[in-house]
Amino acid sequence: MDWDATSAFTPVGLALRGQPVHRIVRTLGDAAYMLLKDWPSDDGEEYVTAVKACVDAISGQIAPEQFRDAFLRAADEAGIAAITIVTKTTMKTDSQLHISA
Repeated sequence: MDWDATSAFTPVGLALRGQPVHRIVRTLGDAAYMLLKDWPSDDGEEYVTAVKACVDAISGQIAPEQFRDAFLRAADEAGIAAITIVTKTTMKTDSQLHISA
């Protein structure tokens, strides 16, 4: 199981309250670390759903992008600003940033 090479999804930038550095989550490994070590609260319903979805994605039961949706809902629940990162390889003629907060 290669958490980083085969588990990439559209990157998400996170701005956690009280931390001067923003985080960019690109892989299931990044997300698992974030959820287990740096998440501000571990008692929300969406948080628990995201942790389960992360395990399911790591084990191949769901696609990484499906996990990403649960991760974004958990960020919203925790009051974490999330920004979709657009890279040159994914940009179209009109580049867009999708901000959910």
